[in-house]
Amino acid sequence: MIIALFANMKKRESFAITQKITEYLQQKGVTVVARDEEATDLKVPPLSSIPPESLDFLISLGGDGTILRMIHNFPTLDAPILGINLGHLGFMADVPLADLYPSLDELLNGSYTIEERVMMEGVTPRQERVLAINEMVIHRSRNPSLIDLSIHVDGTYLNTFSADGIIVSTPNGSTAYSLAAGGPILTPDLKALVITPISPHTISNRPIVLLPQKKIEIQYLSAYDPVEITYDGFSRHALATNETFSISCATRTFKMVNLKRSDYFATLRTKLGWAGQLRYNELNHPTEHRD
Repeated sequence: MIIALFANMKKRESFAITQKITEYLQQKGVTVVARDEEATDLKVPPLSSIPPESLDFLISLGGDGTILRMIHNFPTLDAPILGINLGHLGFMADVPLADLYPSLDELLNGSYTIEERVMMEGVTPRQERVLAINEMVIHRSRNPSLIDLSIHVDGTYLNTFSADGIIVSTPNGSTAYSLAAGGPILTPDLKALVITPISPHTISNRPIVLLPQKKIEIQYLSAYDPVEITYDGFSRHALATNETFSISCATRTFKMVNLKRSDYFATLRTKLGWAGQLRYNELNHPTEHRD
């Protein structure tokens, strides 16, 4: 078995933990590789020396941002990802540090499932193709007032939003920027896209969930400065007045490891601070209790 480690070296404890994981996996007979710039310090082979298709798993140590950067920076890697959470609000990196070694044992023992998750592809007016794991955002940028964005779905007019911008997210990204803007939570195994307006002028403008095969076209109508398109908060493009940006599900997906000890709904409750508790009534049927 070959596993590649990706650590967020900006986190102080990350390198020491990566060393411990490396030693633990090697004791279990696993070949460990790391990014070229970290391989020497970890005393493991560099990632570039291994054919991408020979990797069995990718282990990310950090937060969700570490996983996003890994997918963007290493697009040829298609192995399933296990996220070890060294941050705070991690939905993709859902293995807490306290569960590190039992979780590694489950991975090595095959106590997991693999979940394929949707990615998006965007096409700029200059026919540049870009990918996103969480969301694509069109934002007013330097403009001091609301902008008008016209949206068509499969060529049919949906609406013109007067807002700070529009978020189009995957189910994976529904717990990120889209959630902060009032969008719905979609479980990451769904195949769908979500359109969420950012601070719309009309209160009746609400998020909408679309089937994954739909093509979304967003045209910038306001005669102001160009607006900004960002992808997962990393790369960006400008969109000028009357230009159109299109979004659809990508043919590519990415894979996440779901350990049997993990529970997505428990992660939601923990990360979002939900206060619901399970209690039993007189007939011993579980009911939900809210403080």
